[in-house]
Formats: sequence, structure tokens, C-alpha cells
Amino acid sequence: MEEDDTVPLDNTYRDVFVHHNREFQRYAVENGVYFAPVDDDEVERLQYMHQIFNMMFDNRLIFPPIPRPRRILDLGYGSGSWAIEVAEQYPECEVFGIDIYPFPMPVDMPPNLILQVDDLNSPSTFSSNSFDLVHSRMMAGGIHANRWTNYMADILRVLRPGGWCQMVEIYFNAQSDNGTLTANHALQVWSQRYMQSIQPYKDPRAPLRLQNWMTQAGFVEVESRLVPLPLSGWSNDPRENEIGTSNRANVHRLLSALSIYPLTQALGMTLADVQLLVAQARNEADNPAFKPGGSRSHRPSDGHRGHQSSKGGRQSDSRKRARH
Repeated sequence: MEEDDTVPLDNTYRDVFVHHNREFQRYAVENGVYFAPVDDDEVERLQYMHQIFNMMFDNRLIFPPIPRPRRILDLGYGSGSWAIEVAEQYPECEVFGIDIYPFPMPVDMPPNLILQVDDLNSPSTFSSNSFDLVHSRMMAGGIHANRWTNYMADILRVLRPGGWCQMVEIYFNAQSDNGTLTANHALQVWSQRYMQSIQPYKDPRAPLRLQNWMTQAGFVEVESRLVPLPLSGWSNDPRENEIGTSNRANVHRLLSALSIYPLTQALGMTLADVQLLVAQARNEADNPAFKPGGSRSHRPSDGHRGHQSSKGGRQSDSRKRARH
């Protein structure tokens, strides 16, 4: 279980501060890693988000053809929902989860699930050729803009020959299915201000670049698909209507959670102005006349490592991951 590569958790990663009644991890914010809250409300929202992904992907947790995985790595486990379900589905498989913050987990976690704390903007300390699958979901808000090339290279290195990488991201550019949302509407204003506020730390267009980055890193058989994600239950299609109806609670929380820190701190907006923008954006997201579905979710971009030898061995790094 690579326990020799771990150390007891440093309290630096547990340290939080309160900003407008939400808790943020001090390390993540001060190092430009992550600007979303880490409190119980956010954990609950992430659980909502996981259920939405399950609905969108017909409860398929793993897309690549891996009938009997032995070791799986989940990058950015968040609420732990995906990692827990995978560990339960494959009890003979070791499932490792890495996140910047030690989110509280259920006491009855699967025994084959190992959670660790680390900054994924640093080189991976896992051994080469270690995993059958690496799963990376909703990491665009955590990976530095200049880190993505090396992030992909790290994933490729730790995969076994023939192993797979599965990635899911959302491009936060709200649109309407009928073209009625304009640049002056609150949803579009929220989108543009949010994307502006996380730069230059993050690349808001990272979700659109996954396929190219994976190919450039050396992955083969790379497939990427853009899937519309309705923000509420406006669709006449029963399946999309169900997804949108279920997504409404997530969207309402997301609009506030993701923006409260970067919009007030990076753009200098007042709390009252952010709250007004969020309230207006929520109303538009609920309005069936706009057919809002602009947040586009990338169905898992997946690709696998070929069977040829990978160049280079394990990276030299004295840093170690922390045990949860």
C-alpha cells in the first residue's frame, strides 16, 4: 500500500478560515490551489454532483474496458463518493484517493480504500507502472494553468502499460439551448466573471483541452465527448428533464460556493453584489424560457497508456503524501 511513501497528516492541511460564513482551506487559498469552500455544505453539494454524474453516465463509474482492476487512483476525491462506490464495486481492488484537504469520511469506509492528502500540483510520488486506472474529475479548479502538461505526464507514468485514464470536467460557460441568453444575462455575467477571477492561477478552458493534452502526453485511443448538462428541468426529453430537475439543487449551491471567494477577493466585488448576481443567475437557471444548459460536462475523456516502455523512471522527490 506504499505506506513507506506516506507520513502523518500535517495540521497545515487541516487549517481553515472563514470568509463570508464559508470555510476555506488556508493552504489551498494561500497557495492559489483551490478557491472553493471545504465545509459540510460543500461536501453535501459534491455528493449532489456525484449523483448527477451517475445519472448522466447511467451509473457507470468506469468507462474504459477494465474487467478486473487491481489498483485504481482517484485524483481529487472530494466527498469520496466515487472512490467509495468503486471500492465497494471492486472489493479485491486497492483504491487510492488523493485530495488537498482531508474531507471527513464515513466511519464504515470500504477496507480496500486508502485516502491520502497531497497537493496534486506537485510531482506525483507514486511509483511508475502502479495503476490500472487513474480517475480525475473536476480538477480544473485545482490544477494550476501551467501544470496540466506535467499532470498528464504524471498520470501516464504511474499507469501500468495498457492502463487507462478517465477524466471528467465541466466548462463553466452558461448558454441556452435556444440562444436566448445574452452576454447581459446574469448567468453569462456569472460565467465570465468566474472564469476571469480564477486566472491566471487556473485555465478555465482546460475542459476543452483534455483530449489534446492527453494525446500530447502519449496516451493512445483517446476519446472525448461534450455532453450538455441542463441546469434545471426544462427539457421535454424525460431523461434530460430528470437530470435537470435533480441538478437544480447543485446549481443553486454551486453558483454561490465557487464564486464567493474569487469574485470578492480577485475582482473586488462586494458581498452584496455577489449575492445579487447569484440570486439573478439562479432565477435564470430555473427559467424554462431560457432552456439553460450551458455548463457543458465532458463525458469521461479517456485514453490508455500503450504497451511500449515509458521513458524515464520514477521522479526524484523527497516529498511524501500524508495519511488521512
